[in-house]
This record gives sequence, C-alpha cells and structure tokens, in this order.
Amino acid sequence: MKILNILLSAFRALQRNKMRSFLTMLGIIIGVGAVIAMLAIGQGAEYSVKEQIASLGTNVLMVYPGAQQQAGVRTAAGSATTLTEDDALAIGRECPAVQYISPGSAAGGQIIAGNLNWSTGIQGVGTDYLEIRQWPIEYGDFFTDQDVKAATKVCILGKTVADNLFPESSPVDQTVRIRSVPFKVVGVLTKKGQNAMGQDQDDVILAPYTTVIRRLSHWPNLRFILVSATSLKDISVAQTQISELLRMRHKIQPYDPDDFTIRNQTDLAATATATTDILTILLASIASVSLLVGGIGIMNIMLVSVTERTREIGIRMSIGARSRDILTQFLIEALVLSLLGGIVGIILGVVGSSVISSIAKWPTIVTAFSIILSFGFSIAIGIFFGFYPARKAAMLNPIDALRYE
Repeated sequence: MKILNILLSAFRALQRNKMRSFLTMLGIIIGVGAVIAMLAIGQGAEYSVKEQIASLGTNVLMVYPGAQQQAGVRTAAGSATTLTEDDALAIGRECPAVQYISPGSAAGGQIIAGNLNWSTGIQGVGTDYLEIRQWPIEYGDFFTDQDVKAATKVCILGKTVADNLFPESSPVDQTVRIRSVPFKVVGVLTKKGQNAMGQDQDDVILAPYTTVIRRLSHWPNLRFILVSATSLKDISVAQTQISELLRMRHKIQPYDPDDFTIRNQTDLAATATATTDILTILLASIASVSLLVGGIGIMNIMLVSVTERTREIGIRMSIGARSRDILTQFLIEALVLSLLGGIVGIILGVVGSSVISSIAKWPTIVTAFSIILSFGFSIAIGIFFGFYPARKAAMLNPIDALRYE
C-alpha cells in the first residue's frame, strides 16, 4: 500500500469520528500551548532580570567593608570601617583594569521642599558615578570635582523624588532641606526604573560623598566603592587587582580573611539567571504533564479504534495488506492526531503568551527553540503512544479478525 493511500485512509478514519478525534487532540493542544506559554514566561523573566542587572551600570564591581568583630561577636556585613577615601583613590591610581571609580557614602532622611516633603535615601558619590551606572542627566548638570573637594551642598534628584517634591515646576536651582541642611538642586536624573530586587532606583538623591560624610552621615569612612572595569572580560582581572591592593593596604596577613567584600555583575547575573532557569524548568515540567496526558488519550482512543475496526483489519489483510501496512496506517493516524494538535497548540501558546503579557503586564518571549521543542515533543508523544495500538492491530490474526463481530 502506498504511503499516500495510507495517509488518505488515516484521514478518512479520523473524519468518521470528528468529535472523538478533536477531544483526543485536545490534550496535545493544551499541553503544547502550556509548554510554549510557560517557557515564554520563564524567558521573559530571565530577560527582565538581565535588563535590571544591566541597569546597575557597565562592568560594575561593588566593594563593601567587611563585618566588624567586637569581643568575639561578628556584626553584620558592611559594619566595619575598613574602606577609606585613600583606598578608593589608590584603586583608581594603581589598578590598570579599572576605568572609573566612585567612592560612596549613604544617609537617609526627610527631604523638605516648600510645603512638600519626601523620605528617601541620599547617596554620596564621586564624579564618575554616572559613567559607571550609565545614567544620564535629564536636565541640569552634575556636580564637579571642585564640589567634591569643597564638600559643596549640591545634589541631583532621582525622577521619583523630583516628581514628588516638585510636581509642577523644575527642581533645578531650587533648594531642598535634607536633615535641616539646605542643598541646591543642580540636576535631575533620567528615569531608571526598578532594580533586580524590585527597588525603585529613581527614589534617590545624589550628592558629593564628601558632603554626605561631613554634613549628613558623620560616618568617617566609605560605605562602598563603586568601580567599572575597562571591559567585560577585565572584570575578574579588576577584581583580583582590587583585592590584592586592599589586602596590602590593610596589612592583611596571607592566612587572614579579607576585611572587605567585592561583588560583580557577573555573579549577580549568574545567581539571578540560575533562579529563573529553575523557574522555567519547573513551569515547563508542570505543563509537560498535559502532553503526557494527551499521549495517554491518543493511546486509549487508538486502542478503541483497533477494537472497533478489527473486522476491517481482517478484510484488509485477506486482500493482501501486510502487517507492516496495518502498522503504518494506525501509526500515521496517531501521528496525524499529535501533529494537528501540535500545530493548534503552537498557535494557542503564542496567542496565550501575548494575552498573559498584556493582561498581567509580565514580559513574555516566545523563542523558536520553545516552538521546536514543543512540536517535536508532540510528535514523539504521538509515535510513542501510538506504537502499541498500531502494533496490536498489525499482529491480529486475519482469520480471527474476520470472525470478529
């Protein structure tokens, strides 16, 4: 029997029971659609996390002081006073793999502008900060090296702070009071959005780190040092150079632990990506159960079909059909069910991903890989679960089949 005749015969057999064929395909349709949608959600989450980490800046390294130890009790990380302004300047001067550097301090408090007020964090930074963070000024200017040296009371507002303190006017050249200290606003940052931890990056005020140390925090040492490596491949080199330099400056013995911590974007991205990968695999695995259920449905219906068409199989064999022809026919019927279900499932998955993205406001990304994977899985399900019924039909005894009522 030619393959074309087998295909036509398979389609005629499926058309005889349209509703039953559709219900059988439904499991495959739902399974493929669910797998594509779940993978799209996972891919969208991974892309979103990477974008948020990229918003931290270019080739960024973050240096923090270590934990303080008092009477044998270690306090929280970052509590030690081990980072100094001289450390930051030495890193910029003696580490060739470092391109930009910004010493950092921090404070918090109520910000007052006229009859409005807003509680936020104040970050003391250096003049390279915007280069490291790739964060342009929307309007106004950034403070200068002279402002840093003189600890000038100037500041730059994040977009959230600017919108809440100056909803109807430009903040530039206006005065805000931070902990009763007057600061002149010289610029407003462009909108940055949330970071990987869900925090609003625009809810911040930037000022010279010297000003924050002397006027607001009264913490003599640096809270952090922000560094940008010369290139992505030099991040690990810069990290090694900084570590070696700080150990030498802090006179740390070879057998003693660091009194500082260095974190880089690569580590953050790897951790976040691993989390989203686990989420994607979990979602796809749950959705794949629907495909298995659909495969079991195909096997069940094909077994019923073999039973119903036993006499037909006997007649085909008696007029010359071989066992191989019967096997091929029933296998093609199962394959047609899974193929059609896979095609409809792909359409359902793509449309469903778009609907989820528009309604839930989640980023979703449908990739060619997810479509090929789901479609290939549906074909494999059809062959795997269709083989046993097809083999059972092919192994029927022609005489017993003709006697079957």
